[in-house]
Amino acid sequence: MKTWAKLLLGTVVVAGVGIVASRDYIKLHLAGWMAPPIAPPQAINWAQGPTTAPAGTRPPNIILIMADDLGINDISLTGTGAGGVTTPNIDAIGNEGVTFTNGYAGNATCAPSRAALMTGRYATRFGYEFTPTDPNLPKWFPISMFRVDHMFARNIAHQESDSPNKPLFDEAAAERSALPGGKGMPASEITVAEQLKSRGYHTIHLGKWHLGEDKGMRPEEQGFDESLGFMIGGMKFLPENDPNVVNSKQDFDPIDKYLWANLPFAVQFNGGERFAPDRYMTDYMTEQALAGIRANRNRPFFMYLAYNAPHTPLQALKSDYDALPQIKDHRLRVYAAMIRAVDRGVGRVMAELKAQGLDDNTVIMFSSDSGGANYIGLPEINRPYRGWKATFFEGGTKVPFMMRWPGKIPAGTRYAPPISHFDIYATASAAAGAPLPTDRKIDGVDVVPYVTGATAGVPHQTLFWRSGAYRVVRDGDWKLQSLDLPRKDLLFDLKADPTEQTDVAASNPAIVTALLAKLKAHDAEQMPPAWESLLRAPIAIDRPLGAKAKPGETYVYWSN
Repeated sequence: MKTWAKLLLGTVVVAGVGIVASRDYIKLHLAGWMAPPIAPPQAINWAQGPTTAPAGTRPPNIILIMADDLGINDISLTGTGAGGVTTPNIDAIGNEGVTFTNGYAGNATCAPSRAALMTGRYATRFGYEFTPTDPNLPKWFPISMFRVDHMFARNIAHQESDSPNKPLFDEAAAERSALPGGKGMPASEITVAEQLKSRGYHTIHLGKWHLGEDKGMRPEEQGFDESLGFMIGGMKFLPENDPNVVNSKQDFDPIDKYLWANLPFAVQFNGGERFAPDRYMTDYMTEQALAGIRANRNRPFFMYLAYNAPHTPLQALKSDYDALPQIKDHRLRVYAAMIRAVDRGVGRVMAELKAQGLDDNTVIMFSSDSGGANYIGLPEINRPYRGWKATFFEGGTKVPFMMRWPGKIPAGTRYAPPISHFDIYATASAAAGAPLPTDRKIDGVDVVPYVTGATAGVPHQTLFWRSGAYRVVRDGDWKLQSLDLPRKDLLFDLKADPTEQTDVAASNPAIVTALLAKLKAHDAEQMPPAWESLLRAPIAIDRPLGAKAKPGETYVYWSN
């Protein structure tokens, strides 16, 4: 359809619906109504490697599996499991390799965290500080007609409007804001896929990207030979009315309302047209991962399997939901069923590696891009830690983090010193024999020698996180949270107080001063944000969204 025809149709739709619906309702649904159509399911023809295995040894295959907003308490190896449901296949990665008990996300929201693991660097080194706010803005949609990202950010800002702490929305920044597709990881960054491709690896991306879709930013332009997934930050798992799906909507959350109204159920292959998967999204990505393993069984490959579960919208496969009758709370049951599907997928990937004779020569890493989100309204997902996604309390940044490499990492290892997502880059590069770039600062290190004891010391004495004026540093066992609204410094001794219950800043002024100096020095090495923050929204640390606000409760203001 021509652009002018789409605009005409959109105008007619808006005018007609406006007679019977509110202006806000139209705004909420407009992007979804005007999005291009989605094609029927398509077969994927993965590029086939050699028909026979080459003689001699070859470097290990590397599979990086990322969950989305998975809390540390959602995995039975690192917590109780969501609703008490075990995750035996994810657990097996740690039980047969190493569990990093202080594994940290590169940031506390999806996109900056993924930018860190893809580049081995603090994402703030190249300006990737804030998550693009729009989940579904078509490329052809004229920004002058309606600013979806503007409205989306405003809705986020009002999610805590009943609290005594008010959100701050920057109208001027919203008007200056670029299209979300142009907010991404610059082409000048050298990704882990490019690193491994330089050593002859075939590289595959599956699932969520969320690192931009303008020229040079897409996965197939950032080192991936093949890409099947979606560029935006979220996607439906099945159509809302599919007979095989069970949905849970959080009416207290404006973000959730927007996602249900606008997210499609679609993927792209190598930048082609959008088409519908032929099954539940998590299972679809698993099936395609198995096909990718079979296609590449006779050559080294790197697979980035980026599940979008259990990120909202909360949608479970009915068979998974029905398998958990012991969970009485509907929302928790849907959420746990989503994690059950991820765990099943991990198990099927590991079984396929074994069937192809590849499991002993494959490095598998598993993690989540952030801690669990407050906006799903479930209180237990990050226990015992305080905080949520979009905060730098431990609940927002401490994530499940495991690695399995038979013959290199002893089974059942537990490693306590802090590591970060950006260590994935250096670890994978070392496994593949790819030298690290020398023309830029690489913050990650190869963690394998530390885990095995071949290298003394710890990978990182100091780790940093930043989102706008909210900055945090962990130095040894000290952790300083420098808040801007209200201006306050919180100091925690993680050795004595790992769940950040007691602020000891007043009794340790010298340590506060020293850590503030470290934050200042680190900030001096970072770039300004590549795009502006549209809002600063308050997030209650000790209760999820939807729970009643409490007088005097702890908040942080999150810039995005």
